[in-house]
Amino acid sequence: MAEKKVIFVAFAIEDVNIRDMIKGQSLNTDSPFEYIDMSVKEAYDEEWKKKVRTRILRSDGVLAIVTKNSLTSSGQKWEIQCAKEEGIPLKGIWAYKDDRTDLSGVNTMIWTWDNIATWIDNL
Repeated sequence: MAEKKVIFVAFAIEDVNIRDMIKGQSLNTDSPFEYIDMSVKEAYDEEWKKKVRTRILRSDGVLAIVTKNSLTSSGQKWEIQCAKEEGIPLKGIWAYKDDRTDLSGVNTMIWTWDNIATWIDNL
């Protein structure tokens, strides 16, 4: 098995159920990645941003869960921008078959475990 990679998952809070599926996969012993959860219910203050930036910097890549909710999620937008600023590899996955939201500057793929594993393996 390849070495585990640390993956930061960026998502809109409305898509927490999708995040939970990915978290469940990361707990699978055969999963090629570890999972970092920085979801918050309070406002995105400067302390939150410092913690998120630190965790993104410790990550091998940032996986963005892309849905229509991503367009209005200020927290997810900030996480994506942070990954770009820090030069951390970024990849989007479409969470739903009928939602192909386009996030500017985010290369997005269809969500399959094979697609995710291939991206992680190439980090």
